[in-house]
Amino acid sequence: MPVITTIDDLRQLHRKRTPKMFYDYAESGSYTEQTFRDNISDFAEIRLRQKVAVDMSGRSIAGEMVGETVAMPVALAPVGLTGMQCADGEIKAARAAERFGVPFALSTMSICSIEDVAAHTSKPFWFQLYVMRDEDFVDAILERARKAGCSALVLTLDLQILGQRHKDLKNGLSAPPKLTLPVLMDMALKWEWAVGMLGTKRRSFGNIVGHAKGVTDASSLFSWTAEQFDPCLDWDKIARIRDKWGGKLILKGILDAEDARRAADFGADAIIVSNHGGRQLDGALSSIRMLPEIVRAVGGKTEVHIDGGIRSGQDVLKALALGAKGTWIGRPYINGLGAMGEKGVMKALEIIAKEMDITMALCGEKNVSDMTRENLLVPKGFFDRYA
Repeated sequence: MPVITTIDDLRQLHRKRTPKMFYDYAESGSYTEQTFRDNISDFAEIRLRQKVAVDMSGRSIAGEMVGETVAMPVALAPVGLTGMQCADGEIKAARAAERFGVPFALSTMSICSIEDVAAHTSKPFWFQLYVMRDEDFVDAILERARKAGCSALVLTLDLQILGQRHKDLKNGLSAPPKLTLPVLMDMALKWEWAVGMLGTKRRSFGNIVGHAKGVTDASSLFSWTAEQFDPCLDWDKIARIRDKWGGKLILKGILDAEDARRAADFGADAIIVSNHGGRQLDGALSSIRMLPEIVRAVGGKTEVHIDGGIRSGQDVLKALALGAKGTWIGRPYINGLGAMGEKGVMKALEIIAKEMDITMALCGEKNVSDMTRENLLVPKGFFDRYA
C-alpha cells in the first residue's frame, strides 16, 4: 500500500482498482471538459496570505450547515452510481460521513436505496431529488425520504436535460455494466472490485427499480429514465415540491446572480453554487469564479454553499474566505471510495481536515469562520474577467 497523503494519491488508486467506465464517470466532464478543468484551475489562481507571530493554539475547523453542527463545513455531495465505484458504496460513504461528523447526501440515482442507507446508519442523512415527470413517483420518494428520517432535501435544478458526456457514451455506461468483451477484460484486471460486486445484491438503481411504474429491471429502467427528467421544471414546480416536502430545502445548481436572488426570495434554506461538476453546460464559468457575485446577490437571505473543483482543504478555505457557508465534495470522496472503500472515504475526509487545520493556522486564523477575503491574494480582474 503506498503512502497516501493527498486526494490525488487516492485518485490514482481509484483509477487502478475500478473499471474504466465508472472511473471515467467520476473523473470527466461534458463536451470539451473546459468547465470541468476550470473548476480546478481557477482555485489554483487564488493564493493564500501567510501571517506569522500569531497564537495558533486552540484551533477549530468545526462549523454549521443549515442548522446542523458539522466537524468541518464539508458535505459529501450526491453522486449517482456511487455503488458502482465500490460494492454498497453509498452505505460505506454514509457510514464514513457519520463517523467523521459531516453530512452525506444520497442521490436519487444511487445504487443503494434510501432504505438501505437508513438501515446502516444511525443519524439522519440528506436526500437529493431529480425532478421527474411522474409526480406520483416524486411524491412517493419524498415520503420514503421522510420515513427514513432524512433531515434535508437537496433539489437539483441543473439537470432538466442531460449534458453531452462523451466518455460515458463511448464507454457504454450502465448499471449493472453490460458484459461485453472489453468490459469483462477490464473487470478481470479489477478483481477486488469484481469480488465485491459478486458479494452484494445491490447492483442497480435501488431508489427506482421496483418503485417507479413499470420499472422492474435494467432495460426498463433506462427507457424510463430517458423519458422522465422533467424539462418543464420551473419555480411553480419547485414550490410544489417544497410544500410537499415541508422540511429544510437546499437548491443545487445555481450559477447566476439573478437565479440566486430568486432562490433566496423563494425561501431556500441554502443554495449550492454549482455547475454540476462541469458535467452539464460546458463553457460555463467555474463555481469559485461565480461565488462572490452570488454571495453579494443573496445578501445574507440564505446560506450559500459551493461545489465543483474542490480537491483539498486549501480549496475549502478559499471558498469559505469568499463567503461560502459550506462546501460540498464529490470526486474526492469517490476517489477514496474507489481506492479503499469506507476506509478510503474516511481517509479523504482526514486529508481535507488536516489541510484545512494546518493552512488556517499558517494564515494566522484559529477558527474556520474567521477566514475572509483578507486571507487571500486574488489576481487583479479575476472575478470581473468576463463581462
